[in-house]
Amino acid sequence: MTDHLDRFLEDQLKDPTFAEEWERSKPEYEVMKLLVEARSEMGMSQSELARRTGIKQPNISRLERGVCSPTLETLDALARGLNKKLRIDFV
Repeated sequence: MTDHLDRFLEDQLKDPTFAEEWERSKPEYEVMKLLVEARSEMGMSQSELARRTGIKQPNISRLERGVCSPTLETLDALARGLNKKLRIDFV
């Protein structure tokens, strides 16, 4: 995040309602971030990932934008398409 966004988020997190919602939504944001980062690191387009996984490109776009939540089956297919393994941890 940029400095401006970091400061904005820091200010917003002072609001208990916002902070609670942010914490609740963190896993969704993390999935979005990790998917975009992994795909970008490989220099792969959404279309290429769609071809590799059999998941339609518009659906990959929706996942990356957080418009929908993936199933474990979808996450596993995405991981395989990115030549990665899916790991889920409870911490």
